[in-house]
Amino acid sequence: MSKIGLIGKKIGMSREFLPMGMSIPVTVIKVEKGRVIDVITKDKRGYDAIRVGFGKIKSSKLTKSMKGFFSKRNTEPKRYLKEYRVKNISNYKEGNEIGLEIFKDTKFVDATSKTIGKGFAGVMKRHNFSGLRASHGVSVSHRSGGSTGQRQDPGKVFKGKKMPGHMGDKFRTILNLEVIKSDLNNDLIYLKGSIPGTKNTLVFLKNSVKTIIKAKRLSKTMDVEKETSSRTKENKELTKKQEETKDNKSK
Repeated sequence: MSKIGLIGKKIGMSREFLPMGMSIPVTVIKVEKGRVIDVITKDKRGYDAIRVGFGKIKSSKLTKSMKGFFSKRNTEPKRYLKEYRVKNISNYKEGNEIGLEIFKDTKFVDATSKTIGKGFAGVMKRHNFSGLRASHGVSVSHRSGGSTGQRQDPGKVFKGKKMPGHMGDKFRTILNLEVIKSDLNNDLIYLKGSIPGTKNTLVFLKNSVKTIIKAKRLSKTMDVEKETSSRTKENKELTKKQEETKDNKSK
C-alpha cells in the first residue's frame, strides 16, 4: 500500500443503496489530481519522498522564492504542497499526475478536515459539563463550571483545565472510513459516514492506519447480509410450494 494521500473538497452528503435495499449515508468528496513537483532522495535529505502539489493559484499571489521554485521545475504554480515518504522512489518522476487510482484497492481511508467553528462556548456545550443544580439558592449560576482553582497551595489554575473558550475550527481526523465507491471519470469518492466541516472544506485523504478491527466488523455485517439473503430465498421457495399445493387442492 502506498502512503501517498490526496486533497479534495467536501461536496455534501447523500446515500447509497446496497443490493439488499439497505441505505448507507455517504459523504461525497471531489478529489483534485496532484502533480509530482519534486523527487527527494536519500542523498539529498536522508529519506525517499515526493512533493506533490494540489490546486491552482495565480502567480501574482506567490512570493518571489515560490515563483523561482515553480519556474525551475517548469510547472504551473500549486496552492498546496504536501510531502509523502515513498519506498520505491523509481516509480515516480517529476510531472507525473496522481489521482483516485491510488485508492483503487483500498477499502478504508482516514480523512482529516477542519471542524465547524462554534465561536466562544461555555463548559456545558464545549466539554459536556452537567452544570450546577437548578434548585433554590443557586441563583444565576446554573450553567457555570464551578470552581477552577485551589487554595493558597498551589494557588493557580493548572494548564489544560476545562474552561469556557473558543470551540471548533480545529483539524480532526476520522479513522477507518469505508470507501463505498469511487467515480474516476468525475474524480468523486463516496465515503461511509460523516466528515468534519461544512461544504467546500478541504479534506486530506490517506490510507487508513487501523484496518483490522473495522475489517472484522465488516465481515460480520457481510455474514449477516448473506444469512438474510439465504433466509429470503428460503421464504420465497416456501411461499411458492404453498401456492402450488393450494392450486393442486383446488383442482
